[in-house]
Order: sequence, then structure tokens, then C-alpha cells
Amino acid sequence: MTENSQGNSRRGFITKLAKTVVGASLLPNIITAADRKRSLEQLSRQNDKYSANDQIQIALIGAGGMGTADANTAIQVPGVKLIAACDLYDGRLADAKKKWGSDIYTTRDYKEILERKDIDAVIIATPDSWHKDISVAAMNKGKSVYCEKPMVHDVSEGAAVVEAQNRNKVIYEVGSQGVSSLGNEKARQLLKDGAIGQLNYAEGFWARMSPFGAWQYPIPADASPSTVGWDAYLANNTKRAFDPLRFFRWRNYRDYGTGVSGDLFVHLFSSLHLVTGSIGPEKIMATGGLRYWKDGREVPDVMLGMFDYPETKIHPAFNLSLRVNFVDGTGGTNYLRMVGSEGSMTVEWDKVTLYRNKAYAASDDPLLQTKNQKDTGRQYVYERKDMLAPEKMEYVAEEGYKGAHFDHFYNLFNAMRTKGKVSEDALFGFRAAAPALLCNDSYFQNKIMHWNPETLKTVNK
Repeated sequence: MTENSQGNSRRGFITKLAKTVVGASLLPNIITAADRKRSLEQLSRQNDKYSANDQIQIALIGAGGMGTADANTAIQVPGVKLIAACDLYDGRLADAKKKWGSDIYTTRDYKEILERKDIDAVIIATPDSWHKDISVAAMNKGKSVYCEKPMVHDVSEGAAVVEAQNRNKVIYEVGSQGVSSLGNEKARQLLKDGAIGQLNYAEGFWARMSPFGAWQYPIPADASPSTVGWDAYLANNTKRAFDPLRFFRWRNYRDYGTGVSGDLFVHLFSSLHLVTGSIGPEKIMATGGLRYWKDGREVPDVMLGMFDYPETKIHPAFNLSLRVNFVDGTGGTNYLRMVGSEGSMTVEWDKVTLYRNKAYAASDDPLLQTKNQKDTGRQYVYERKDMLAPEKMEYVAEEGYKGAHFDHFYNLFNAMRTKGKVSEDALFGFRAAAPALLCNDSYFQNKIMHWNPETLKTVNK
């Protein structure tokens, strides 16, 4: 993220102290956050300075649920206009005109979008199997790109996307929106300032409970070979007879999606790498199973991954465990928790909860007292009834914070205007995608995967 994109981009945090906290002076160097306001009034004034000739004009490639959400967020950024949409299902193209105006250009062929000189950037929200091909093609045409996560469908594809960005010198941003969140940014500051001591372990959990959260997307009544560009859909894949499930519920199938790991673990990798500065793990292993959604899908609905991060100049060695549960009857909790030698913090996109161990004086340490008693020949059980609870602090985004999704697009368009950088470029995106994809490989091949995050290659051992 450029300094320009960080400044004036979001609101600060309100720090809430629990009753167990003695006072804010305990951590004077990490209590406050810069107040970076972006009110609706400021945005309105900013929008006034962009003339029609100065607008960033964008196109959407893949107008399903996520693509529609992306486009709706993108056009909230001042000076941005959606002028075209591409999808292989005619019903979505009709809906696009209803949502964004009958004058927008619509097509089934993404190559028509890339040939247009009046399009500055594209949003790629297709099935994962098309991310690499369209990303590279778009950058070769000089377009800036926002590509949904994971950046690629297989680790073998990542180098081509990184090379295309480096060669074309365009802005490329991967859509793990948490990378631009106020919560992750605050967590990075807290870790750097020693709030939890030395990091030694991290864990993440992502759960879903609704049918749509389990990828049971509705099938339109008019879905047929005449309304769906089925041959184009399979142009880079295994040829099959028309199957609406494989088109509309593509995440359930390995040919097109990347399972729960590619859909959800990648968010946690992106956040963790931003907070720690890490470039990735060296050792990846996974287990899980298809426990509930036995509807013909090819990917597990419960997955557990374990990852070894080596010591680097940036951070100590630590371990990571990640879990996804796609039939969570408790409500669908999502979090990233980081544990260190002096405390822990739970990181969410708009909140960070910090827990710190309370320090014991030597005279209050029950273990030390027991040792002294043994040394003097007096031994008895030490009972402490007033155990000290950890200090707790909550950093909560101020009212008016527009959220990570908005800030991610704001940073993209700001980088385009200033020739700056984004936090999640192709290299960052590949390093976040790789362990998620290798987690799938570990699961399906039933073996430990080894990865070199510096050379970006798998290692045979």
C-alpha cells in the first residue's frame, strides 16, 4: 500500500479497555491509531474534481454473486465508472443492464472487453480455472486488473501472472480484501511493537452455516446450452456434456474451483502474511473429509491444515493451523488468532482483540515459591484463589469506516492514478495462494507438501 493510499483512506480505532486493564499507559506506544477519516462528505467533494474525461473506466468479467458485489463496491469509489460486463450466462448479462444501466456494453467474450481502448481496468470474478488466462491476457493489453482470490487455480500457473505484471508494468491486485482492512493493519502495528511478545503460533478458523455458504447456488430455470456459453467455459478444461451444476456450482468441482482452502484459507494466509511480513511456509499438510454436503461435490466440506513457517530476518519460526467447517451449526465464526510469548490477539477485518499476560512479581510466583520451599525442606501445596486474568484491549473501527472491500478498491484505483503500489500484487497474491493450493494437493495426494517461498517452487523430499 502506498503512503498516499494509506493516508486519508479510513477511520481510526476506538480502543475499548476491559475492566481487567489497569490503564492505557501500560502500552503507550500501541494504544493510539492515526485518525484517517474518509467521510461521505469528503468523498462527495473528491468526486467533484473528476471530469468525465478523467474517470477510470472499468469492466466486469464474471457477473455472478462475487463479481456483482465487487462491481457495486468499485463504483462507489469517486471517479470510477463501470461501462461493460462479460458473462457466459445470458441471464446475468440482462441483469447487468438492469443493475448498471442499459447503456453498458455486454458480451459473452472476454476478449472483446480486452480489445476496447476505453477500458482502463477489469475485475476478474470468474471461476478460478480462468484467473490465470484472463489475467495474463488483460495485462498484455495494458489493462490494470483486480482478480478475485485465489490468484491462480494451480501453483504451476503463478509464475506466468507474476511475469506478466513485471513485464507490462501495470497495476494488479488480488481480491483478498482483508489485506486492506483496518484490523489487519492495526494487528501488524501491534505485532511490530511487541504487544504479544515473540510470535510462536497462529491459528485461523472459517465456518459457514447457510446453504449458499456451502456453494449450493441456485440453478436458473432457463439454464441450457442456448443460454450458457458452455463450450467457452470448457475452452481450457476437460470437455464434458452440458451440466448446469458444474457451471453454476463450480466451486464444488476440482476442474474449476479450489475447494474450501482456495476459497477461504487464502484469506487467512493473506492476512497472516500482511501482519507478519512472511512470504510463506515451507511445510504443508492437510486432512479432512466430506462430512455433510454429499451432493456430488468433489471437494471436502471439512478441512484442517498445518503449516511450518521457518525463521527469517523478519519473523521467528512459528506454526500455523487452519480449519474450515462448511456445516457449522453454531453460527459461522471467522477469525485469525496469533499467539506470542507475552499474549495473543484475535484479528478481524474491523476489530483486533489483544490479550496480554499479567506480570507476576517474583514473590508472587507460585512455582518459584514451591521451589524455594523445597530448597528449605518445607513442602506443601500452594493454592492461589485469585488467578490473574489477562489484560484485554479491543481496537474497534470507528463509526463510518467503509470496510475492507471498499478500501481494497480505493487502493487499486489510487495506485492507478499515482503510479503507486498495492499491498496484494501478483507476487504477494501468489505467495498467499500457493500454500492454500498445496493444502489441496496434500489432502488429495495424502502426503506432506514442501514449498520454497523464495523460489516459488515445490520441493521434492
